[in-house]
Amino acid sequence: MKRSRRNALKAGAALAASAALPRFAIGQSGPIKIGMSMPQTGALGAGGQAALLALRMWVEDVNKRGGLLKRQVELTAYDDQTNPANTPGIYTKLLDVDKVDLVIAPYGTVPTAPIMPLVKQRGLLLIGNFSFQVNAKVQHDMWFNNSPWNDASSWSDGFFRAGQKAGSKTVAVLAADNDFAQNLANGARTLAQKANIKSVYDQNYPPTTTDFSSLIRGIRAARPDMVFVMSYPNDSVAIIRAVNEIGVGSSVQIFGGGMVGLQFTPIMTSLGSLLNGVLNYNSYVPGMKYPGVEEFLQRYAVKAKDAKVDPLGFYLPPFNYAIGQILEQAVNATKSIDQKAMAAWLHKSEVKTIVGPIRWDKNGEWANPRVVQAQFRGIADKDMEQFRRPGKQVVIYPDAYKTGDVITPFEKARTAK
Repeated sequence: MKRSRRNALKAGAALAASAALPRFAIGQSGPIKIGMSMPQTGALGAGGQAALLALRMWVEDVNKRGGLLKRQVELTAYDDQTNPANTPGIYTKLLDVDKVDLVIAPYGTVPTAPIMPLVKQRGLLLIGNFSFQVNAKVQHDMWFNNSPWNDASSWSDGFFRAGQKAGSKTVAVLAADNDFAQNLANGARTLAQKANIKSVYDQNYPPTTTDFSSLIRGIRAARPDMVFVMSYPNDSVAIIRAVNEIGVGSSVQIFGGGMVGLQFTPIMTSLGSLLNGVLNYNSYVPGMKYPGVEEFLQRYAVKAKDAKVDPLGFYLPPFNYAIGQILEQAVNATKSIDQKAMAAWLHKSEVKTIVGPIRWDKNGEWANPRVVQAQFRGIADKDMEQFRRPGKQVVIYPDAYKTGDVITPFEKARTAK
């Protein structure tokens, strides 16, 4: 009888100990499955392919360290083709058919926005991936964006400050008619109003637009001091070519701001000297120092050559590798893949990544944004290697990374060395 009682007490203690452990920490076997969609074709395809390579590098690295919770990590990524209509179905398949344990958002605002109601309804942790304001209306408290901005001012302040220093009083706004560009454009309009900067031209264009000549002529006729553009990669290329063919006029002090694509190596190399003078946002340019980023970029360059993706990978790849680091630290800290526990830890913690330390505000955006505004200078044609060197993109904002002052007017900056 005494032995039976002792055995029962031991069994009860063992059950109590196991119940006290975080959910999913014990008794699990097989890989930890992470799923996502990623634009590998379509307008964001070039960036998405490079970003995916970086995430796979993290998977390879973490598995060499023994995985997460002593389980190997598997990454499943479907091509959403940069089509927002595809992403809800992809994430439903990932969750209901593939039975993934964790999900990561696709690259970009347009593909991410449609899945926000789904992840909130299902109570899922979601790490964002260079999207803008997709959680503003949904207000999901398990959303953590990995993008160096939060609101419109964090993105546009540097551009408008540069214009004001040059004496600018008027602005022209040109924006794609999609969620990303419109969110950013609305923020820029608000900033302009607060600064008493008069709008003299404000035009949205369909995402299918390929000929921007009439729009550039309209901007030229309006004679603005600043031209703020929100565009996706194919649009950005066409706009830059139209500007160099037609010109925007002598009144323009600064041009650029929110043009996606001018950060991608193939596009920069293709446009070459046509980029000179453009002042545009970025996430990383050579010369910025974060622990581990240079070593990562060296390893990435070797793999990128074989994979035939963006050979430099400055824009998206470091941040996508950092997504893996964020998940890894949350899992290790909570000793689980319990998504509520991971979210609670991320809300109160700062994570260390190759793009610097990250802490989030109550909306899941970066508490300390670090959007760079850099001006292209002295760019030669058909020379990719020049972009590895500091000085070709002169950082004018923020002050912590500043390497020079903006050159104005725009026409003068186009010939500056």
